[in-house]
Amino acid sequence: MTETVASAEALASGLLTAAGMDPGNARTSARCIVMADVWGIGSHGLMRLPYYLQRMAAGGYPPDAELRVVDDTGPVVSATGGGGLGHWQLWEAAGLAVSRCRRYGIGAVAVADSGHCGALGLYTVPGLREGLLTLAFSNGPAVMPPWGGAKPLLSTSPLAAGIPARPRPAIIDMATSAVARGKIAAHARRGTQLPEGWALAADGTPTTDPQEALYGMLSPLGGAKGFALALLVESLAGGLAGPNLSADVPDMFTESDAPNPQRIGHVLITLDPARFAGGGEAAAKRLDRLAASVEDAGGRLPGRDRVLPENVDPHTPLKVDDGTVRELRQWAERLGVPPE
Repeated sequence: MTETVASAEALASGLLTAAGMDPGNARTSARCIVMADVWGIGSHGLMRLPYYLQRMAAGGYPPDAELRVVDDTGPVVSATGGGGLGHWQLWEAAGLAVSRCRRYGIGAVAVADSGHCGALGLYTVPGLREGLLTLAFSNGPAVMPPWGGAKPLLSTSPLAAGIPARPRPAIIDMATSAVARGKIAAHARRGTQLPEGWALAADGTPTTDPQEALYGMLSPLGGAKGFALALLVESLAGGLAGPNLSADVPDMFTESDAPNPQRIGHVLITLDPARFAGGGEAAAKRLDRLAASVEDAGGRLPGRDRVLPENVDPHTPLKVDDGTVRELRQWAERLGVPPE
């Protein structure tokens, strides 16, 4: 089914508000959810909304959760999200990181006790708007075994970076598993087989069955080196922010886990290029040159085609999976949200 960006955002916002969220937080969350679809990351877009609503109804994402600062040194801020949905919380944290970076040259914001935040690269956008470089890290339920092991220990350990190159920024957004878990869920919904090398069954054997993979494990990206990178992400998001390490995070895709807060950790680090060697425009010009050299060599700058939210035409058509549409309509009826 084809929607528009505006109608999809209105539906998502209406559902989240009806589920008990503050209307402003619901609008911010809806924008982030739909932007994942706009960016072609459907595994983190509207497909996830029924799971969010299920968890909110069961208490796993308290709809009235607040974002509260618990420690503030100036350049480093630690906040807690009360178990709530992560999208609006991390968007607010990104804005705070930008303001602290402007003052100190660096802004590091940790959000503890939060929920899934969707496409992590979105939270580099506030920094990119100001010509700042942002790094983002998050954790989630354990789905990746240690290299050589057969027990899930780490999440997909996603990381993102927004690099303020001109005339267009680079946006890196990746899982350190061979594939994001949302893509496994998308295959499971469609009933299509997985490519080889993506996943392992619960007993550690390779599988192309998406249902086995969804309740099994994901292979690390690049073998032992990918696992080491995932361990670094977990150390930042789970170790520093927390409070849960991935091994303790309830699974979004397991219905019996819906009442249990995930208590995910997120960390954002924003850097001002002007505060680095050369001062003023020197670092910014080096980043511009670096980005240009990628394309001059025949390569593709990561995320170069991702439109920033403020540049998206609200009338842009948005293809939504029919199964997702059916589920959202059922939730609209359940929550008393009138059809658009």
